Amino acid sequence: MRVLLIEDDDTIAEPLAEGLGRYGFAVDRVGTGAAALDVACPDMVLLDLGLPDMDGIDVCRALRSRSDVPIIMITARGDETDRVVGLELGADDYLSKPFGLRELVARIRAVTRRTHIATAPYREDDEPTSDKASQHLGDVVINRRTRQVYAGSQQIALAPKEFDLLALLAEDPGAVYSRQHILDKVWDPHFFGPTKTLDVHIAALRRKLDRPAWIETVRGVGFRLAVPTDPSRPTGTSQATQQ
Repeated sequence: MRVLLIEDDDTIAEPLAEGLGRYGFAVDRVGTGAAALDVACPDMVLLDLGLPDMDGIDVCRALRSRSDVPIIMITARGDETDRVVGLELGADDYLSKPFGLRELVARIRAVTRRTHIATAPYREDDEPTSDKASQHLGDVVINRRTRQVYAGSQQIALAPKEFDLLALLAEDPGAVYSRQHILDKVWDPHFFGPTKTLDVHIAALRRKLDRPAWIETVRGVGFRLAVPTDPSRPTGTSQATQQ
């Protein structure tokens, strides 16, 4: 696996690159956001938020706008807002400094497991397929084989976790999935990220699908996918509320 390490502090970057090398990773190291954006197609990105030329949040946004490469943010910032914003922009995990090498390797492996199915590149002539991997929910098509989602003929660009979240809820439309179950399945049974992570991804998924009423919040329990029988008819309020 080729890992891009974006870290300007030599005292952190050099031993980190050496340690990851011992675990079998090929590490490319850069010290600025501009240099990171010039690197082509890594398999994993380790992104320090405190870079000398640009904010790591902006680097995350730029990387995610052009690629689904897994991104783990590495930060010394104590503000939860920075981490939540990064996750909302498409980062897959975060790790607070200081941290141990074994923990980082475990997180790399966990993120890799969650994102091991690569998204097929989009072409203008792409259409939703009708094979058994595709699931139709009203005018929305979810293709688990290619990890593509369409609303009508329009492809919806989802971050890896947003797709996994939608795919999980769509396994049994109408069923209520507890918050812990979702975190265990979409993130990791040992995930210790911000408590708002799930809510941030739910909000992003509602916005991108442009069907906010489809994902209902069941207070005190979790979420469910409530696709209307007639998707062209606006859905009204129900006992479940939306965040």
